Amino acid sequence: MSSVLVTGSSDGIGAETARALVALGHRVVLHARNGERADDARAAVPGADGVLVADLASLAEVRAMGGSAGAFDVVVHNAGVGGGAAERSETVDGIERILAVNVLAPYVLTALMPVPRRLVYLTSGLESQGRADLDDLQSTRGPWDGMQAYSDSKLWDVVLALAVARLQPGTVSNAVDPGWIRTRMGGPGATDDLADGAETQVWLATSDEPAATASGRYLKRRRELRAHPAAYDTAVQDGLLAACAELTGVRLTPR
Repeated sequence: MSSVLVTGSSDGIGAETARALVALGHRVVLHARNGERADDARAAVPGADGVLVADLASLAEVRAMGGSAGAFDVVVHNAGVGGGAAERSETVDGIERILAVNVLAPYVLTALMPVPRRLVYLTSGLESQGRADLDDLQSTRGPWDGMQAYSDSKLWDVVLALAVARLQPGTVSNAVDPGWIRTRMGGPGATDDLADGAETQVWLATSDEPAATASGRYLKRRRELRAHPAAYDTAVQDGLLAACAELTGVRLTPR
């Protein structure tokens, strides 16, 4: 039995991932952004071992969670926000919201939490449309384009997963595109159901098959795909880590 933390697990793909892991007999800890959503998480996954509460748009709350969450065998970085907002918005820390939640939060948690055996970072097929512009992480140039900011964040998630795989060779670190899933974020017109969206993460978290224990990959439906070329560039990886460290005050070091 493994201990697993699934961020953003009060509904959608995160809750489905947690339910599947509980059904397999694993100890699962959920995460929600506030007390109300924590209640939703407990209701969605009644067999879970507990719920961590932290608003991932707040660096203070993310740092507190990273410092107090404890050790897990597996961490699934599922939490994220979409790009549907009509206007650019900033967090209480003055950081563009999509970047803060989708990229900086998993970065800080990875840097501060005890090193797990396996890490899974959720991305999107839109990572292929992301811009690897380290000089504009916060999308300040030109008119606001929420979907472009989202695509950029999903590319950065792949970059982060591959950077961690390189710097923490004792940890199996991979990025997963769950597909277009019928969730609140994906919408009713999405092509795939929740079970499809969670299946690869559950497999990576639990299987001892050689294909599930290889690190530094971008996967969909258990198959390795070729990500945006920038994801494999170690200079881009190091640049992202340096930029994240500057924005958060937290440094991810090789371990």
